[in-house]
Amino acid sequence: MAKDKKGKSESKKAKLAEKKQKQEKKAEKKAKVKSAKIEGSDAEDVDLDAVLEEYKKQQEQFLKVTENVVEDPPRARAASTFMASPTNSNQLLLFGGEYFNGALATFFNDLMVYYIDRDEWRCVTSPNAPLPRSGHAWTRGGNDSTGVYLFGGEFSSPKQGTFYHYNDFWRLDPATREWARIECKGKTPPARSGHRMTYYKNYIILFGGFQDTANQTKYLQDLWLYDTQNFVWHSITPPPAQLKPDARSSFTFLPHDQGAVLYGGYSRVKATVAAGKQNKQGGGNGGSKNILKPMIHQDCFFLRITQPPADSAPNTAPTVRWEKRKKPANTPNPTRAGATMAYHKGRGIMFGGVHDVEESEEGMESEFFNQLFAWNIERNRFFPMGLKKARAPGKKAGGGNGGDVRERVGRRDRAKQNEEELLRQLAALQAGAKLDGDDADEAEIEAILKKQRGEEEEEEEKDSKKKVRDMPVSMEMPHPRFNAQLAVQDDVLYIYGGTFEKGDREFTLDDMYAIDLGKMDGCKEIFKREGDDWIESEDEDDDEEDDEEEDSEEEADDEEDAMEVEDKKAKFTPSDRKKKKAAKEGAEETPAVAEAAAPAEEEEETEERVDDGLPHPRPFESRRDFFQRTSAEWQEILMTNLRWKGIQPESLAVKEIKAKAFELSEEKWWDCREEITALEDEQEAAGIGEVVSLADKAGAGGGAGAGSAGRRR
Repeated sequence: MAKDKKGKSESKKAKLAEKKQKQEKKAEKKAKVKSAKIEGSDAEDVDLDAVLEEYKKQQEQFLKVTENVVEDPPRARAASTFMASPTNSNQLLLFGGEYFNGALATFFNDLMVYYIDRDEWRCVTSPNAPLPRSGHAWTRGGNDSTGVYLFGGEFSSPKQGTFYHYNDFWRLDPATREWARIECKGKTPPARSGHRMTYYKNYIILFGGFQDTANQTKYLQDLWLYDTQNFVWHSITPPPAQLKPDARSSFTFLPHDQGAVLYGGYSRVKATVAAGKQNKQGGGNGGSKNILKPMIHQDCFFLRITQPPADSAPNTAPTVRWEKRKKPANTPNPTRAGATMAYHKGRGIMFGGVHDVEESEEGMESEFFNQLFAWNIERNRFFPMGLKKARAPGKKAGGGNGGDVRERVGRRDRAKQNEEELLRQLAALQAGAKLDGDDADEAEIEAILKKQRGEEEEEEEKDSKKKVRDMPVSMEMPHPRFNAQLAVQDDVLYIYGGTFEKGDREFTLDDMYAIDLGKMDGCKEIFKREGDDWIESEDEDDDEEDDEEEDSEEEADDEEDAMEVEDKKAKFTPSDRKKKKAAKEGAEETPAVAEAAAPAEEEEETEERVDDGLPHPRPFESRRDFFQRTSAEWQEILMTNLRWKGIQPESLAVKEIKAKAFELSEEKWWDCREEITALEDEQEAAGIGEVVSLADKAGAGGGAGAGSAGRRR
């Protein structure tokens, strides 16, 4: 008994010593936080205009546009803009953004260019670039295919006590890296951030966003069109009776051949709830109060744009109409905010997002996602996209395909022989001999061939030296996140950065990945860096310290109660930044519902396969094979379409007709991509590696016996 008491006494002493050590560490951390705030603080009444003017003066010291190779990727940032260069298929563009370390916010205005073929980052400096910002939007031009247009954004004091919103409008030439500020006469869009932009022909389309004021956040639902030919903004006011999207930010806005499409978004709406206080009799006091309630929008709108007649005045606005669509079928579940999309071949490629679930008044638990979806715009349906291992070349499950493999090998050998013969004929011409004569000096021809091969080997050696490093490839998607930046270049999806939260800490992810949307054969890691410079606030430290003291007391008093506390489900609270924003928006307390259900929507569109009469790709069929099989049909479809438009097909060259027909077949191939991928997965699971029609098999000279044997297997 005495031994037990002695053991408990020693255990208490050890716990007290450990507690004292923790308190000393907390005191050191608090001192660090205070010094960081003193050093970096401009006080909350900082003059942002003066700060931005100083930025401008520093920028003007650059005499010309310069582009320098940097050793490391860009600094970690959130709320930046990321785009595939419209003028160079080997480049990606990144501009602006902000980084928050728990105490101070830093804003950027550097233009970073990633050279895909070299795995190289370059930083562009310019005397005339937009000032530092985040939450801005940009888009490529429609008819102005060489331009990138940027509008708005926000800037704040380091401690985010004061916000500034931009209403400036810029054009970037991606080829020369030149920025030009566009000054327009007449009415222009007001300042904002969190908005979205897209393009249609000669128009730049801008919608939504929000404005931060000292007391609240105001969400916007105004629509603006900029005419890139007449250099004027048009403010579009729909008729009062016309359905239009509610005010929102962080939505998807994608181009369409007749205008644009809008999906989803986030906002906070006013709601009246019963007061939480109760009287002595246990009933409610009958009072109510107003709160700001989060809303994740799931509605979808089509923006139809009709250009003015050709004989109308230059500044005539187009005819614009919002048309509400049905709720997309197979939407990701649960609903999520911060899921971003990139446009690709008539689809929106969506990644990530966060779903907040209210646990109690003290905090909420958040679920983060790293799933990939394709939203087919025309069908208004979501399709999940998953990674799968690449199929071994020449491997065909199901049997009966050995002849096909041998045939392909034979074609490659013949092509190589033809190339050798062509090189020999060119060498003979250089030697001055006739192609069909015997006067050629064989030794001289061999010398020329040897020289050509040597030059080719040198070129190959140079190319191999320039070859980029091998990047790790994983069969898992990147870490879950929200507000990731996406761009698609040459059918490859690039995922840059994003935000993740755990407890009171906010992680700005510092990484970049690439996924081939055609093959879906893995996720390539371009770079990934770990950051650990988060500075905890004094409130967070106090909360942690109080929790530890309570836990220590419970352990000392009753070990069983302590075990129960440890077994309780951990509660996640919003990041300190979320708390500040909720307070700034006027929320008197945590809203009763973290994820507000959207207004009653139409029932999801049922999946009905409609036969459009067009050739359909087969499982395991590449774009090239699909076109070779259906080339005649696509050319006939193209010529019919041309005649409908009053264009005679005879006026086009055969090569041009084939090129346009291939574009039509490629569009169909991508349109069916997710359905075909699902069929391929099912057939591979069943041991089928290729589907060949009997007609094609007979045409290739195959017997019926081989096909029957294949079916029996």
